[in-house]
Amino acid sequence: MAWVYLFIAGVLEVVWAFYMKQSEGFTRLGPSAITLVAMIASFALLSYAMRSLPLGTAYTIWTGIGAVGAFVVGIVFLGEQVSAMRIAAAVLIVSGLVLMKLSSAH
Repeated sequence: MAWVYLFIAGVLEVVWAFYMKQSEGFTRLGPSAITLVAMIASFALLSYAMRSLPLGTAYTIWTGIGAVGAFVVGIVFLGEQVSAMRIAAAVLIVSGLVLMKLSSAH
């Protein structure tokens, strides 16, 4: 279950990052509320995952899911720049996540 919690926590990290951008500096109530709720849920699920997963593994994968997820959401929904170098960077992050998972004893 720890890996499921960790994955959901990572997805929620993408959600709160997206809605933080939409909140325009916490000046819009709806996106601000979604940001805070998703943040709390993400941290709670990360803490549950860390009960059985090593800190280095859990935190690295959580931030990696958030980073790559925010990168994809930025491109797809916010029209952010796509370049070969940015895509290569995302591929390297995902490769690191896969290696981290494969090297974990859990």
